[in-house]
Amino acid sequence: MAELLLDDLTVPLRSFDLRLTLAVERTVALVGPSGAGKTTVLRTVAGLTAPRQGRITVGGETWFDAARRIDLAPDERRVGLVFQEYALFPHLTVRQNVEYARRHAADEYLERFGIAHLQHERPARLSGGERQRVALARALARDPAVLLLDEPLSALDAHTKTAVRAELHDLLAELEMPSLLVTHDFEDAAALAESVGVLVDGELRQTGTPADLVARPADAFVASFTGANLLHGRAGPPHAGATPVALADGTVVTTADDASGDVTLAVYPWEITLSLAPPHDSAMNVVAGPVRSIVELGNRARVTLGPLTAEITIDSVARLGLAAGQTAYATFKATGTRVVVAAGSSL
Repeated sequence: MAELLLDDLTVPLRSFDLRLTLAVERTVALVGPSGAGKTTVLRTVAGLTAPRQGRITVGGETWFDAARRIDLAPDERRVGLVFQEYALFPHLTVRQNVEYARRHAADEYLERFGIAHLQHERPARLSGGERQRVALARALARDPAVLLLDEPLSALDAHTKTAVRAELHDLLAELEMPSLLVTHDFEDAAALAESVGVLVDGELRQTGTPADLVARPADAFVASFTGANLLHGRAGPPHAGATPVALADGTVVTTADDASGDVTLAVYPWEITLSLAPPHDSAMNVVAGPVRSIVELGNRARVTLGPLTAEITIDSVARLGLAAGQTAYATFKATGTRVVVAAGSSL
């Protein structure tokens, strides 16, 4: 399989320079806040934005090389690009949109994406999920060497998003080409990509599998972006394999990590259990406080308690009789309490 290689790219942006080295063999997702430079990465690969320095190669073919003054035009690069809002031509039918590149007839792609019955419709009459399928069909009909997706699920409602995400996951798993997608949603990235890179202010903070980023976040930003609660406190001397950390309100919790001085702890919502009475297990960390909110998400609920958000089942909420304003107890293990550092600092 061909590899997309972005080598020492530098792209001047308004507030900072995007600096990136990245290899994409199968599916890689770039996540980060708005304005981090994610879409700029796609534009450089597609030939819509020229870097100041660096190289872009695909399977050994050079698309851009600042030192050698190589810069292929967008139509000379075999790129399939799916825009955030899909960018379908409103005056063309579904078939005409798919066949726009004139590389392949539309029939194979209309059938593959289950949109053959819509071939004579125009984009305005399609649902969000249908428009995405048309955009994907058009991108692949160009016979690309690389597939680029810009926020592929952001234009969908919550109900449609779940189904389309599953379809897109299966498609990306089948494709024999490097695929690069950008999103601000870590959950989407984790569901779609084998490797995820966290991009902030034009720099990669960390890359790895979704599980790696959760288990070993490089800094507090990565931990927060992947869904962790952040607790700030001061670590005391380690004792018996555990380090006590005094939080701002005086609560003391422990971590299995070695640390000293001011620290930030990451605790993931699914590692927290809730109760209405103090737990009897003295080996567990306990944070008490009033329930601030309960947000139901399908068969799960996110319960905010003091500085923490826990994720538990709806059945557990009902069984406990949890309600806003109640005092409850959040319990979590020391081994699930990770020490992270602020970006650019170290312990």
